[in-house]
Amino acid sequence: MRLLDLLEIAKIVGGEVFAPKELLQKKIANVVIDSRNIHRGENLLFFALKGAINNGHNYVPELIEKGVKSYVVSDRSVITGEAAFILVENTSAALQKLAAYNRKQYTFPVLGITGSNGKTIVKEWLYELLSNDFRVVRSPKSYNSQVGVPLSVLLMDANFDLGIFEAGISQPGEMQNLEPVIAPEIGILTNIGDAHQEFFVSRGQKIDEKLLLFQNCKQLICRIDDEEITKKVNSFCTNNGIMLVSWGTNAPKADLKITTESQGKITEITALFQDKKYRFNIPFSDKSAIENACHCFATIVALELNPENYLKRFEVLQPVAMRLEIKEGINRCILINDYYNSDLNSLAIALSVLDWQAESKQQEKVVILSAIEQTGIPLPQLYKKVNDLLTEWGINKLIGIGAAMSKHKELFTILAVFYNNTEDFQKRFQPHLFHSSAILLKGARHYEFEKISALLQQKAHQTVLEINLNALVHNLNIFRGLLEPGTKITVMVKAFSYGSGAVEIARLLQYQHVDYLAVAVSDEGVQLRNAGITLPIIVMNPEKESFTNMITYQLEPNIYSYELLKDFADSVAASGRQHYPVHLKIDTGMNRLGFKTTDQLNTVVQFLNRSHTLNVQSVFSHLVGSDDAAFDDFTHKQFQKFETACKFIANSLPYKFDRHILNSAGIERFSPKQYEMVRLGIGLYGISLTGLPLENISTLKSTVSLVKTVSKNETIGYSRKGILNHDSKIATVPIGYADGINRKLGNRNGCAFVNGKRVPIVGNICMDMLMLDVSGVDVAPGDRVEFFGSHIPVSESAEKIGTIPYEVLTGISQRVKRVYLQE
Repeated sequence: MRLLDLLEIAKIVGGEVFAPKELLQKKIANVVIDSRNIHRGENLLFFALKGAINNGHNYVPELIEKGVKSYVVSDRSVITGEAAFILVENTSAALQKLAAYNRKQYTFPVLGITGSNGKTIVKEWLYELLSNDFRVVRSPKSYNSQVGVPLSVLLMDANFDLGIFEAGISQPGEMQNLEPVIAPEIGILTNIGDAHQEFFVSRGQKIDEKLLLFQNCKQLICRIDDEEITKKVNSFCTNNGIMLVSWGTNAPKADLKITTESQGKITEITALFQDKKYRFNIPFSDKSAIENACHCFATIVALELNPENYLKRFEVLQPVAMRLEIKEGINRCILINDYYNSDLNSLAIALSVLDWQAESKQQEKVVILSAIEQTGIPLPQLYKKVNDLLTEWGINKLIGIGAAMSKHKELFTILAVFYNNTEDFQKRFQPHLFHSSAILLKGARHYEFEKISALLQQKAHQTVLEINLNALVHNLNIFRGLLEPGTKITVMVKAFSYGSGAVEIARLLQYQHVDYLAVAVSDEGVQLRNAGITLPIIVMNPEKESFTNMITYQLEPNIYSYELLKDFADSVAASGRQHYPVHLKIDTGMNRLGFKTTDQLNTVVQFLNRSHTLNVQSVFSHLVGSDDAAFDDFTHKQFQKFETACKFIANSLPYKFDRHILNSAGIERFSPKQYEMVRLGIGLYGISLTGLPLENISTLKSTVSLVKTVSKNETIGYSRKGILNHDSKIATVPIGYADGINRKLGNRNGCAFVNGKRVPIVGNICMDMLMLDVSGVDVAPGDRVEFFGSHIPVSESAEKIGTIPYEVLTGISQRVKRVYLQE
């Protein structure tokens, strides 16, 4: 981004400036929109965006304390004399105006990509193919939204000579905002699928909307095998004077005529262009990868480059990891893998993740970083910027991999050690040097940082439970959207966060500003406190023996009996504390725990009014059948009992408290009864009762160990339960009932998903292994196998064994490695 002062920016975005004189000439170097990703505030401009869930204006006071001096706001009430403010009507529109201005400052070619699928992969593959010949600026990760696009375009500066940006829309009217921001010279339409179709009246309307990105292009790259797309694209290009660069496998009029032939995991692509044939291989065989590779080849043609120079580069294209991985490391370390690319922009994003994943501000933060290549920035300037980033985020130690970094080691002011290459690091690796640290691995592909990750990760078991943190945030926001803005949320993280990993999930929830966490027993709460969690924590099943620990670690008990109330009050008094927060449980029909009668409540409030040791933070109850319409009459009676009890307590205590009774199903079906707080549990993990658009967050995966042919007169597994009626191909997978696969899923009751097909589990499930009948499927050792996830819903697995998703999720053994994915 070109350096601008506040007066210049205000003119660009059409805003009014309120600022002390000394800040008016301050040059802005970076634009930010997320208060959580700001470590220090110098030379930053914060755009306070308003969304359906969050309002950036709420965080302005916090950011002023952090030292952020400059803001773009639309709410006059946050303006103070402590900082500089640009007041606009709409901060999102202002952000887009600033990005559009930045775009106009540079004349190098810009590629714009849109479509339903493949945008990020095409962008990343084009970067791989072209970065030896161009200095490429591109969208970080999948920044393609109304906010992500302008943030991406603001990265443009004079160090680059090619831009590649992707744009995504979810409803009509959005693309017209993004077109002037990207203003592409060459457009790429990947495909048109079903994503977000609910917001469009027809597929044709969605095609028309996406094409708006290209209305001022010189060229448009498109596959023309689809009749509807072809008709609309031809008309669009004719009306707008755009040259169509078309390709197809079944389109005689295509500029590029494509044929493909796959063998195993390799596909040979033949492209006929202007009577000349080009043959190249890609290391993929799935249809989407082939299509994405063809878009890339067509782009090379559109750029008027010699295709011969790029054919070999297609052979080494890599899968695009759009999410970083968070794993348990050796010696109590946490390991964050983001080693598929290395540039300044993605480094800044990864450092913010490292910061909030660290257990505390005191935990050592280590970055293992490869040399950053093909940026176009002079190396001294580049590595000074890297050092500034590392210093800004409080990194304690840098481990640099690559000769280019070592040559510039004098530029690093933090503790740093350097290795010539990854092999050098492996040879000199000493595990004891890594202990209780938060470690970020960030490197370009050819440095093979997966080898370093293998040294540093705690568990090497091939069976993993992948947790999609972006999906979890999506689900949290779906439920937030059902609530009034002031309603608090308690999230249940008991039972290892429903099998997902208590600490990692709690860190994310703290980052997302939930109000409370709830655990089953005090030990779970102590673990969270030791991991740096500072949110209030309710202990749902407190025990007298744990009271000292609870008070030491500021854990708040569920008080469900008078005896428990007195005992805990005695413990608090002995600690010398007063007004310790507690939560009163009302039994409205569960008949498990809680106060049930007015006499019991009267005894409780009398004690509380006599004693100053405890303070009621909330009063709550538990719904019995909120997920079943057959029990709605009973549920309404529970609401009545709860409200009566709360009214009695409120009339008896001299202070206010929160009320909560709704669980996940209750939030979906009885949102008017949200009171001051709700408790979110299974819904956060992707299970909806009413069909909310929740996303799956958990995927249980393993890897094929062995494939063999077994004749029809043989059997599979213990007790010869695996009966075959034909010669079969059998795959052995290292996952069993000790990992959490219920034995009832054996003998063809359950299934797995491998290489695009569902295959049955055959024979009895063993403790550590099971067998799959993969007859007719192309399967080899090393292939990944899904047992539940996006292809097999966890609810389906639960139904097959006669249980509920809770049991399946919490039953995954802790010996199974948890891997956390985040974009």
